[in-house]
Amino acid sequence: MQPLFISPKEAISLIQSHQRVFIHGGAATPSILIDELVNQAHRLRAVELIHLHTEGDAPYALPQFKESFRVANLFLGQNMRRRIDYNQVDYIPCFLSEIPELFRSTRPLDVALVHISPPDRNGFCSLGTSVDVAKTAVDCARIVIAQVNPHMPRVHGDGWVHLSKISALVEVDKPLPTSTLAEPGEAELGIARFVSEMIEDGSTLQMGIGAIPDAVARNLSGHKNLGVHSEMWSDGTLKLILSGAVNNSQKKVHTGKTVSGFIIGSRSLYDFVNDNPSVIQLGTDYVNNPFIIARNRKVVAINSAVEIDLTGQVCADSIGHKIISGVGGQMDFMRGAALSPGGKPIIAMTSTTKSGESKIVFTLKPGSGVVTTRADVHYVVTEFGVADLRGKSLRERASSLIKIAHPRHREELERSYYKI
Repeated sequence: MQPLFISPKEAISLIQSHQRVFIHGGAATPSILIDELVNQAHRLRAVELIHLHTEGDAPYALPQFKESFRVANLFLGQNMRRRIDYNQVDYIPCFLSEIPELFRSTRPLDVALVHISPPDRNGFCSLGTSVDVAKTAVDCARIVIAQVNPHMPRVHGDGWVHLSKISALVEVDKPLPTSTLAEPGEAELGIARFVSEMIEDGSTLQMGIGAIPDAVARNLSGHKNLGVHSEMWSDGTLKLILSGAVNNSQKKVHTGKTVSGFIIGSRSLYDFVNDNPSVIQLGTDYVNNPFIIARNRKVVAINSAVEIDLTGQVCADSIGHKIISGVGGQMDFMRGAALSPGGKPIIAMTSTTKSGESKIVFTLKPGSGVVTTRADVHYVVTEFGVADLRGKSLRERASSLIKIAHPRHREELERSYYKI
């Protein structure tokens, strides 16, 4: 028997105090269900909300709801950075590839709030833009509450959920959150030129969203037979697909398919992936598995950093003690690219922060977390060049990194290094 549509109030009434509730993330953030959850905060106590980055204001994280909700972030989006206090709003360091296993063991779920497409004639709905960890959440949760939206694309892959699994359906007709291509500056364009020269025809790409990935994508339109196996992708990659530069013909895993865990971008992107058999979305325990990644040849993984020290240690999730994002999939893909025949794991970043501080530092700020270890770092790219650290001694690494630091910081970096 198919569940009937009910009101958001009736659906959220299924949630009880002291339960753990997963919230679908990215463009699939179930905003209608979240709003009603906050409306019912008065009757709830000590509910743990667990999720990757979400879109919207995340009102449940406001201080007035601290008795009702605690937030366990698996990755911080912009809406959480200013609210994290390691009490009401906290963070769980975890590789993205390992999060599904958390739901099966360490952090079992009582409820999953998800955002899905309308069912097909066989009763199957799609998790659409974000399969990532959401499919495992649906499989593991005792109660699944879904907002059903005709704007959610039906995406091929593993994101199918049958109506028989869903406890409550809420009808929604609301456009999905969108993002626009970042406009790169001179530094990002310089980085993109160096990175694009490192990418060979036939490479398999992992790129995210932001000014540097978008700038790199602009420089790859003349490449041939590129593939995509990525934690996520957006409109920069869409342009490469439409231009023919990406055809996935040389991939060994899912030949001919663009593979990812989630997407976020424009309405055009969502329209493109809708019922498109050349695009598949799979769980991050598969997409981000380094051994799966490494089965493709010439994997190029492009990731960013907050800062990197002169030995090659990469901080990517915090500014000192302050968490600003998460471990995410950086190490999954850095390791996968390193194991791939002809692969290139790349840390690409501007040489300075917006305030002019060097991102290449003698030592990381106190409290900074090392997301990618010095032994895992191969290539570091700034607008001033490429440092290949693979097989280099600490002295050689320091010399290579200083050469690609901003010129006004090089003398101070040299002075600091030679004092030790």
